[in-house]
Amino acid sequence: MRYNGFTYLISEGFSNVFKNKKGTMVSLITMICAMFMFGAAFAIGENVNYIMKQVQASQGIEVFILNEATDEQTNKLENEIKGIDGVSTVTYKSKEEALETAKENFKDYPAMIAGYEDEYIFPPSFIVMLTDLSKAKSVEETISTLDNVKSIKSNNDTMDTLLKIANGIRIAIVVIFAGLLVIAMTIIANTIKLTVHARRKEISIMKYVGATNSFIRGPFLVEGIIIGLIAACVTVVLITFVYDFVVTSVQASLVLQKMHINLLQYAEILKSIIIVYIVLGVGIGMLGSAFSMKKYLEV
Repeated sequence: MRYNGFTYLISEGFSNVFKNKKGTMVSLITMICAMFMFGAAFAIGENVNYIMKQVQASQGIEVFILNEATDEQTNKLENEIKGIDGVSTVTYKSKEEALETAKENFKDYPAMIAGYEDEYIFPPSFIVMLTDLSKAKSVEETISTLDNVKSIKSNNDTMDTLLKIANGIRIAIVVIFAGLLVIAMTIIANTIKLTVHARRKEISIMKYVGATNSFIRGPFLVEGIIIGLIAACVTVVLITFVYDFVVTSVQASLVLQKMHINLLQYAEILKSIIIVYIVLGVGIGMLGSAFSMKKYLEV
């Protein structure tokens, strides 16, 4: 009996999809467009998070140590910095290493570094990497209160700008998702309403002979799920080609190459996108169907 009931739901669901071909096509096209745009927003969001992690791994605070600081004082300062909340790693840079870094930075302008090779005017320092870019300012303020700190070099303005951009993109993605969700649900609900309206007499008879609301609603829920899953499959295929093309083009830009920033490969987000699309397809289909049936089941 259960098998027959399940078979009935599936067969009726598929039957409804093909009975209202025009409505089904409108729903599919709308959902594919909405899900494609959400997929694009999702991919952008994932890449923003990935870029932020790369920037976070490369952006640090350089803490210059007083030249007269003893080894004991330097070690104490290192331990104090390591104990600050938000600090990931602390790496010591000697005077010699500082000079080599300066030579590398000015290798195209040797005259600017000439004369300093035997005069170690570059103080030793600690390169402090952070666990979270948002803590950069508080970490810098804490370090500035410690003994034997000569000066601090950081890119707080750049970090703040990057954080604002990242947060802005995340908010935009949420807004886009909410808008697309409402549009897709409205379209699919209206499409299924046409099917429900065409079968209103049949539904009335089923209710009259004692069919439960769940039994009546079942085929229409299946119809919504089928439309949602088809849209999800088509969108995954579309976004696969578009994403690879866009990433290849963007990754070739000189800006990203100079900044040593990479973008996520599609294989790295494919699993997440498939899961998101399945959830979206099934969820939107079910909710759209449920809303479209409400009026007729309350009668």
